[in-house]
Amino acid sequence: MARDLRALFSTNDRQMEAGEAFTDRHGQWQFVQTALTEHLTRVTAPGFDVEDLEAPRTNVIAFYGVGGIGKSTLSRTLEAALAGADGRPARWGEPSWPARPALLPVRIDLARSAGTDFERVLLTIRLALAAHLGRPLPAFDIALRRYWEHQHPGESLEEYLARGGLAGRFGKALPQQVQAALGDVAQALMLPGSIGGAVGQLTGALTQALRERRQTVRALAGCARLADLLEAEPDVDALSYYPHLLAWELAQLPAEKQVVPVILLDTFEDTGTRTHRDLERLLQRLVWLMPGAFFIVTGRGRLQWADPALEGQLDFTGPAAWPGLADQAVPAPRTAGTTTGGRQVLIGDFSADDCDDYLARRLVKDGQPLIGPELRAIITARSHGLPLYLDLSVLRFLELRRTGRTPAPEDFDADFPALITRTVADLTPDERHILRSVSLFDAFDLELATRAAGLTHQAAAARLIERPFVRHDPFALWSYNLHAVIRSTLRTADDATDDRWTDADWRAAATRALAALGEQWRAATGPDRRLLVGCLRQGLALARDHRLGLDWLTDAAHAYTDDYVWEPLPLPDVDGPATAADALAELLATLARRQHEHRSRTVERLTAVLDTGLLPAELAEMARYFLAKAHRDLGDTAASRDGMRQVAAAGGRYAPDAARGLAHLARAAGDFPTALTTAQTLGWPGRGHRVLGDIAFAHGDMTEAATAYTRARTEAEEHGNKGEQAIAQTHLALVVAFTSPARAEGEIAYAEQLLAGLDQRATTLTAQVAELVGTAGRADEFAERAERLRTEIAAGGITAVALLLELAVIFHHAVRGDEGEIREALNRLAELTAGGDYAYYLDIAHHMVGLGLPAPTPVRWAGDADAVPARWRALVTARR
Repeated sequence: MARDLRALFSTNDRQMEAGEAFTDRHGQWQFVQTALTEHLTRVTAPGFDVEDLEAPRTNVIAFYGVGGIGKSTLSRTLEAALAGADGRPARWGEPSWPARPALLPVRIDLARSAGTDFERVLLTIRLALAAHLGRPLPAFDIALRRYWEHQHPGESLEEYLARGGLAGRFGKALPQQVQAALGDVAQALMLPGSIGGAVGQLTGALTQALRERRQTVRALAGCARLADLLEAEPDVDALSYYPHLLAWELAQLPAEKQVVPVILLDTFEDTGTRTHRDLERLLQRLVWLMPGAFFIVTGRGRLQWADPALEGQLDFTGPAAWPGLADQAVPAPRTAGTTTGGRQVLIGDFSADDCDDYLARRLVKDGQPLIGPELRAIITARSHGLPLYLDLSVLRFLELRRTGRTPAPEDFDADFPALITRTVADLTPDERHILRSVSLFDAFDLELATRAAGLTHQAAAARLIERPFVRHDPFALWSYNLHAVIRSTLRTADDATDDRWTDADWRAAATRALAALGEQWRAATGPDRRLLVGCLRQGLALARDHRLGLDWLTDAAHAYTDDYVWEPLPLPDVDGPATAADALAELLATLARRQHEHRSRTVERLTAVLDTGLLPAELAEMARYFLAKAHRDLGDTAASRDGMRQVAAAGGRYAPDAARGLAHLARAAGDFPTALTTAQTLGWPGRGHRVLGDIAFAHGDMTEAATAYTRARTEAEEHGNKGEQAIAQTHLALVVAFTSPARAEGEIAYAEQLLAGLDQRATTLTAQVAELVGTAGRADEFAERAERLRTEIAAGGITAVALLLELAVIFHHAVRGDEGEIREALNRLAELTAGGDYAYYLDIAHHMVGLGLPAPTPVRWAGDADAVPARWRALVTARR
């Protein structure tokens, strides 16, 4: 282990031990060369036996570190370098491996997004061997075919490989080789007829022949455990032992065909967690059972297989089993060239666990960590895995300790100015300027970086993004972001550099950054919800932190609400809004959070925002409209009606929405003629077709309601409004659920598809009510599902959906004729409508069950009032 001389010379305590860590990509290639050369020497030695299941394993190395440091790039580069000189970086040099055995690199991405399971891992390895060798591997292939017949009945291996893309990567040789292996064995056993559909018969005969040691199967008799595996239940657990057969077959190859698979397992962290290691256990068996193969693992954390504490979670554990994976005094040195027998190398930043381990073992006295666990946790959290931050924290610890007092967590509640000095030390003036500018962004691209810096050319930004403290995510909205601790330090620490910025410099850069975000949003061709939300998040933070005007944020806020898609806009809470940006951030955050809070909390938040008086008139109108909407959800129709009238009278952007709200309130009051008259004037701005559908539904006219909702959905699709499209489709699904349960399943599925990612709580609950309606009269678990849904609706405080749920419950019991349950449901409905609003739901319920109204109804139906009872009763009769 390397010595940390700075720490060593920072104290008089000679009993204290100090170590350090560092990294180097070229060193990692050297590490691979050394480890692989040792492996080739070992597996070609006369005494090497692939069937030895007790010998320690040294056939795996691991590179690990936090996300975004290039582990996958390293894995891909290693695969290319091992495949031949064409893919090897020139600076890595020529390896000194012999021509035989040949190396066969096979890279497998274990990321969840890749959908890789153990079956696919093993097939990938076998496919690569099939393409390389061009010959069957009978012991493995027969077991694989038996497994396939049991686990994939009716699906040929060839079809599966083509559908999963593996055939395109490796060719189509494997199915033919498997078939050839079966044919050869069938011929050796003199089995009659085609063996294509008689795999069970073939494996049974082969197993018996192996047990009897017949001369006809002498080619396979040398595999001592083949019969046992062919007799085992062919499930995934058995499949995980088939690599032993693969290893045995590879050992039987003639000298001119000898091959060593080099299997690169990338994104290993996605194989599970520290408590759920099912896939990891199967992969560890693969490594253990193929001692002739060489494995290169890349992931966010170290392989813990040498830890005896994992016994029971994994099959093979402890330092005796994996001598190269045992812990070192400090997490594996960050340059491969200095390792001393270890098989794990930390690259880039540290993971949280390794930060703690680093701090615990970096300074040691009498065998115990000098830095305590509480302090280590604070430093780890603030470091974001940056090794330099950990180094500086260790030095601060020693400096404080030198003063005679014990360092406390609050002593580390600050950034290190030295981080800035060391970060910008070798940057050009333009690069320094851009670095400070992009620290204003959570994420950025070259255009944002250049505009925020006020430069006219991108060259300096292009150079900056090559620096190691700039992270790259090609799938993000903006591909680049600064290392978190570097960004925090640039913005908050005392800057002692010669070209440090003044407050005016920071404000000027923030103004440019805000303008650049607005220009990107406005320049988008067509609706781009992802860009809108990203610009809003960053723009609001800039405007709040630097007290800037709202500018384009006002229009963006309107666009955010127009689609009824409520992505969260996470910004730090402030103690009382002080600027218009503060108030707007709170307004939009409240609108997003209302999908997860009781509507009474929404009323409190919106009222507080309005009371600040900080919002400009058109944004105050937005807040007032959604406040009125929240009042309506709570059943407070008087407050809702007052708010809607104010917004409608203002004639602004939300006037059509307020007019729709007034139509809903008229319907809630049972004044359907007024609701209908208003609905007919709304058009697309007021979502008129949806309101007409609501009115038709209340009248039991499901045909007219379905037509209206379909038109509403189509209109929303034409306008590119996914939120409105999901609302209309969900209400259509509810209507269809009353009339055609079979068709409703498809409509509900489509509604759920549209709702995915929209975060519309009331609409999502309505979709769940539609599911209940579709099962009304026949689902034994109906009551339990309804009760769970009732609890969820109550948590949101959404009266309209609560009424729909009780209507669904009454429909269910009316179909079944459960008189006692009907009375209870009617009582709940009566409680919900006791204030006088939505009284027509109680009328509908009585119509469903064929009961007369208990008192004269205040409801004024539109059109033929006598048709309403007949329609609702007919729905019950039809369902029966």
